[in-house]
Amino acid sequence: MSIKRKAALVGIYEHPTRKAEDKSVAQLHAEVAKGALEDAGLTKKDIDGYFCAGDAPGLGPLSMVDYLGLKVRHVDSTDTGGSSYLVHVSHAAQAIAAGKCDIALVTLAGRPRSEGSSGTQPRNYGAATPDGPFEYPYGGATANMYAMVAMRHMHEYGTTAEQLAWIKVAASHHAQHNPHAMLREVVTVQDVLDSPVIADPLHRLDCCVVSDGGGAVIVARPEIAKSLRPPLVNILGTGEAVKGQLGGKVDLTYSAAAWSGPVAFAEAGVKPSDIQYASIYDSFTITVLMQIEDLGFCKKGEGGRFVSDGNLISGTGRLPFNTDGGGLCNNHPANRGGMTKVIEAVRQLRGEAHPKVQVKNCRLALAQGTGGQLGSRHGSATLIMERGE
Repeated sequence: MSIKRKAALVGIYEHPTRKAEDKSVAQLHAEVAKGALEDAGLTKKDIDGYFCAGDAPGLGPLSMVDYLGLKVRHVDSTDTGGSSYLVHVSHAAQAIAAGKCDIALVTLAGRPRSEGSSGTQPRNYGAATPDGPFEYPYGGATANMYAMVAMRHMHEYGTTAEQLAWIKVAASHHAQHNPHAMLREVVTVQDVLDSPVIADPLHRLDCCVVSDGGGAVIVARPEIAKSLRPPLVNILGTGEAVKGQLGGKVDLTYSAAAWSGPVAFAEAGVKPSDIQYASIYDSFTITVLMQIEDLGFCKKGEGGRFVSDGNLISGTGRLPFNTDGGGLCNNHPANRGGMTKVIEAVRQLRGEAHPKVQVKNCRLALAQGTGGQLGSRHGSATLIMERGE
């Protein structure tokens, strides 16, 4: 079932906090929900669909629907890590098209910074995945699993640390205009290379920030959306995919975006070259480079050259990306950055991004999320949106 223009994004909100020692995760969910409702001009009584993922406390929607005081007829707790919230937008649009709900709320919140989380801690997959016990003795942590992918890309295609650094440089150029960004200082390629190595070849500045906070979006039936605040942001195409160990046929040179991207572009009826702005999941610089290739913005192996020399900087580059500073500089709430990718894409389409980074006449945008780890198993979700009338 195609969902092209069968649902629209009508409300967005990003929590301004980056450290919430005095708030519970449930409270953060409630605050971002309130913000998105106010942005859309709706009340909680209007919501009849609710979507959340593994960051939600308790039993997900069973707990949160009650806590938020909602009365809904459709819920979804699909969890694909950081890509969950793009999947939720897609599933909300499908539910709306199928008549399961009219106005859907999606929320994300977490406190990893307050709880001392980092990407250098080993992850125990033993209880979570069938093959986890075979991997756990090797001490796989988020940072070194992504570093393994970066090292392989360098080996196969000659990608350099300097090229990866340009991704951080672009993000920093945008973050300087975001008063809520954790890292607002503009950095150079040399600054990135001079920062400590966390997991070879990734330096500290190749890694995203760790932050508390959250965000929410509201998806509505087009007939309802037209009665709310302009402009419309229509959903044109979506795609989702999962990549695992493939029975031992491991290939670290591509991500699941190679599968989710073409599906979204086909449904939307547009090409990568049509996209004017892209929100790309940026847990690490290599994450961005891989997805840019897999989505078709350049050929496989040419990502290093594509991102170099400021080509991702709004106003001068060929593909403006993450104009809020992204996970590399702004925030990475709940260690799941997909929600903020949708929010900034909507800002660009509305013309509400910071004037210094707003893409002129932005009418077509893409949001891309990954969840899990590129070095083992991960989910991918691609969302293509347009500015409506």
